[in-house]
Amino acid sequence: MPEQTQTLTLSISRDGAGAGPLPVWKRLLDLFCILVSLPVTLPLGLAIAAYIKLTSPGPVLFRQERIGYRGQRFWCLKFRTMRVNADTSCHREHLKSLLKSDAPMVKLDLKGDPRLIRGGAFLRATGLDELPQLINVLRGEMSLVGPRPCLPYEYEQYDDWARQRCEAVPGLTGLWQVSGKNHTTFRRMIELDIQYARTKSLWLDLWIMAKTFSALAAQVRETRAAVRTPASSSPARPAVPAANGAAKAA
Repeated sequence: MPEQTQTLTLSISRDGAGAGPLPVWKRLLDLFCILVSLPVTLPLGLAIAAYIKLTSPGPVLFRQERIGYRGQRFWCLKFRTMRVNADTSCHREHLKSLLKSDAPMVKLDLKGDPRLIRGGAFLRATGLDELPQLINVLRGEMSLVGPRPCLPYEYEQYDDWARQRCEAVPGLTGLWQVSGKNHTTFRRMIELDIQYARTKSLWLDLWIMAKTFSALAAQVRETRAAVRTPASSSPARPAVPAANGAAKAA
């Protein structure tokens, strides 16, 4: 295993040397897709913003510091899906358990969370809460395809092997997201992200984009099934809502 890890590190160093955070083809693909989708994403984003403003007191956007390319910090944007001043400490504990175990990365809010605003679960399941991250893409802080940007305290717990996932610019969707996502382990997520960092190409990005729609549809079905399960399986016992931090575990 140490020899494989060392070989992987050297491969990434060679592939990324002099390439910069975003290859030209990747930057052009991001800008082209944003431009083409603008007639849909702009009205949709404005509608979501209006809905949040009308149904929940507080800001429309949620801003959170994340770790990007090679450890660089940036402010990641999302539509706010939680009530203002919601407790987020449980996300750290959940992360620690994922790092130490080989359990599937089930989202903390899969079975509901009272801290979510009305409609927040739908926005999270469909990924629409991440629509403002197109601004991060325009800034060059993110790409449409890449590893998910981790939180600073998550990055601090990575070893040298895991930090290799940051050799690619973070994205809205990625190889891990279309390869089982919450049914995979934390280590498998890291492996897939490193694999993407080593092998990213135009065709791989296009394939991941195409697979994202079916992956999101499966996530919506899974969320709806999980919400219905407590009420149907044990009606006499109230369901205990699973906690989640400001950021999704996935």
